[in-house]
Amino acid sequence: MIIDHIALYCLDLEGMKNFFVRYFNGVPNDMYHNPKTGLKTYILSFEDSDTRLELMTRPEVKEEASGIYRQGFIHLSFSVGSEKIVDSLTKVLYEDGYQVLSGPRTTGDGYYESSIVGPENILIEITV
Repeated sequence: MIIDHIALYCLDLEGMKNFFVRYFNGVPNDMYHNPKTGLKTYILSFEDSDTRLELMTRPEVKEEASGIYRQGFIHLSFSVGSEKIVDSLTKVLYEDGYQVLSGPRTTGDGYYESSIVGPENILIEITV
């Protein structure tokens, strides 16, 4: 069994799509828009992965509590292939104004990773 896709509601659909395209080489499909409901979506594919990311918005989407220790969905993790890429991508994200919560470092359970706060307070781990 594999995870086909993960879906996220967001407030700034274009900004969120552009983030994943720029930093994680996501390839979006053409935007789907349902004028009856106001739903707009992109589905992004990633190299060497069957799991896709669906970004969605609609008029009813509201900003909710965004603490890092909130209940429910908490982060996305991207494996980028090497410690060097973890280091360089973390540096680029930091220089572009994204908050680095931890790392790059080797965790107690042996992962080499960093953790950043992405757009709309989505937590993202960058791993080998």
